[in-house]
Amino acid sequence: MTTIKAGVIGAGFIGVAHVEALRRLGHVEVVAVAGSSLASAQRKAQDLHVPQAYGDWRQLVADPDVQVVHNCTPNYLHRQVNLAAIAAGKHVVAEKPLGVSSRETAEMLQAARQAGVVHAVNFNYRMYPLVQEARARLAAGELGPVRLVHGNYLQDWLLLATDYNWRIDPAVGGPSRAMADIGSHWCDLAQFVSGLLISEVCADVTTFLPRRRRPRRAAETFAGVGQRPADFEEVPIASEDYGSILLGFQGGARGACVISQVSAGHKNHLTLEVDGATGSLAWNQEEPNTLWLGHRDAPNQVLPKDPSLLHPQAKPYAHYPGGHGEAYPDGIMNLFRNVYRFIQEGRDPHHDAADFPTFVDGHRAALIVEAIMRSAQERRWVGVGQVDK
Repeated sequence: MTTIKAGVIGAGFIGVAHVEALRRLGHVEVVAVAGSSLASAQRKAQDLHVPQAYGDWRQLVADPDVQVVHNCTPNYLHRQVNLAAIAAGKHVVAEKPLGVSSRETAEMLQAARQAGVVHAVNFNYRMYPLVQEARARLAAGELGPVRLVHGNYLQDWLLLATDYNWRIDPAVGGPSRAMADIGSHWCDLAQFVSGLLISEVCADVTTFLPRRRRPRRAAETFAGVGQRPADFEEVPIASEDYGSILLGFQGGARGACVISQVSAGHKNHLTLEVDGATGSLAWNQEEPNTLWLGHRDAPNQVLPKDPSLLHPQAKPYAHYPGGHGEAYPDGIMNLFRNVYRFIQEGRDPHHDAADFPTFVDGHRAALIVEAIMRSAQERRWVGVGQVDK
């Protein structure tokens, strides 16, 4: 098997997760990382034992050894980095949100299609074994037609006025924060599992902390900072902390979700339930190795993550026997496995169906987020734009 060489731009929390997941594939070599400065990139390269460090992402994109670019930069750089990588003929694996507007995501999708490169977005929650199982059961009609899709995505890492991160600043994170950051994950998962696209939304969003105390030194995502008054400066906040959304799906199914980054006690609490005409199922990301199955005329069930019990479509996503948990790092690895298998086998992104989320899904997520924000502003139902074929 030929080794494929990758470069990772962005050396924070998610960039490290990319490097670790790629190395588990066996036939992928991470040959370079790029950071916000040469010094930070060199430190991260040393920590991760990556041979090449760049202080400018453009140097990594231009590196002839790099065949696949992983874009783990802050949101405002996604368009610039992705378009440069595509122009250089590199395959691209991008973090979400794909861009800060649907105009950006449409441009990136068109560029990737024209260049014929493989393009992927890290909607990693799709790739858990029991998420694949849930999708397989619904696709097989085991729960009857879908009626309701509901759940939440709750975090508490921005609960306090002293909590701050680049995602809060619209100039860096984009005009939407909670919806674009984690709401996009929930909506993508709801569509993937149910097999139905979101067609309209009615939303309410709120900024509970209109002023925050920004640390005078930058903090990585989920990383704490000091608490001395001198360590902070007070700044106004425009991005949302929370949102509640009513959902209409193509085909007539309905739904609802709550998205929050200010819910104490919830670290990464993503839940999804789908209610069909004859049964229900529910999955919780913080307890990812069980799938709840609801029945009307029989006892409810809890299906454990056990390859011997899973649908054929879901079984390849479970790598350990029953009783051996799989979770967040494994979902990312499964996604990258599918992307790199697609590349390795020389499949054509124009004609071959991708078994991973692509820029199409990233663009669709941007359209949903924009509809949510417009709905909240105008206080009415708003239709979700369609992705051009």
